[in-house]
Amino acid sequence: MKKVGLLCGREYSFPPAFIVRVNELGKKDGVAAEFVKLGGTRMGEPARYSVIVDRISHEIEYYRGYLKHAVLQGTYVINNPFWWTADDKFFNYSVAAKMGIAIPKTILLPQKSYPSDVDITSESLHNLEYPVDWDGLLDYVGRPAILKPFLGGGWKHVYKVNNKEELLAAYDKTAPYCMTLQEFIDFDQYVRCFTFGKTDIVPVHYDPKERKYLVDHQYLTPELGARVVKDAQTINQALGYEMNTIEFAVMNGTPYAIDFLNPAPDFERDRITEFYFEHVVEKMARLVIDRALNGKASNPWPRWEEMLGIGVAAGFTGAPKSVSAGKRPAAAPGAGSAKGA
Repeated sequence: MKKVGLLCGREYSFPPAFIVRVNELGKKDGVAAEFVKLGGTRMGEPARYSVIVDRISHEIEYYRGYLKHAVLQGTYVINNPFWWTADDKFFNYSVAAKMGIAIPKTILLPQKSYPSDVDITSESLHNLEYPVDWDGLLDYVGRPAILKPFLGGGWKHVYKVNNKEELLAAYDKTAPYCMTLQEFIDFDQYVRCFTFGKTDIVPVHYDPKERKYLVDHQYLTPELGARVVKDAQTINQALGYEMNTIEFAVMNGTPYAIDFLNPAPDFERDRITEFYFEHVVEKMARLVIDRALNGKASNPWPRWEEMLGIGVAAGFTGAPKSVSAGKRPAAAPGAGSAKGA
């Protein structure tokens, strides 16, 4: 029997539905699902699960530490806890831009201040320029602009600013978070893509003002839909995410990827609609059953290093050495390649 474990937090509809569906679909292949239970992890402890789906370790450090240990023992974790620990939105944007995906102009900002339990003094910050050229930064991204964290989600600490005065007023509220300043995309369409296993992409009409999913299968033209899917596939292959949502703001026919670090996306029935809830439960169940039966160690690792031709992928940013040793770096792919899905 191969076991699939679910690690989750304040969710109510997805966890039980997912576990029931995996047990129904996986029975014939000897795959069963349950909630992960932890009470102290011993070094060298054998893997309890073939696959773990992680939806909460970004909030619980013990869970993140356990998942890294589980990978070491042979568990296939969705999503890769090593990469998720290291990733941030500014790096996301930079990687995607290098791969030819439309990204709003973005600036990483110094923090307004620092946590009170960290001993930061003026001497600690001698590498920072002062004063900051706020006018120059706004000239680069344009006005209005969006101020938002380089980590985080749920639309928290996101501000639309029209000038330097509004930017500084918003920035003063952001301590101790590290923020980005980003070009405002005055979109005429907005798409949120559910992604499963990197290349299985489900674009959805989304209203960001109401934070509402809309069931509208004719929302995108075939051409625009194909580009959105292609760009989403490229992003997931580069970053290794197999459970994600990727958001595109479409302006003048161009889909700008504006948010794609969502490795524990919202799957609650009352927020994603009954239609997409059923879709998500079915696809996630089939994904983990496949990974329990066929998962390879190289699958959850990011591939941006080899996709950009920086060097032979080996180690943290790419496939494990056992997979990539001695191989020439891959050329930057045509976005949407299904290789390695």
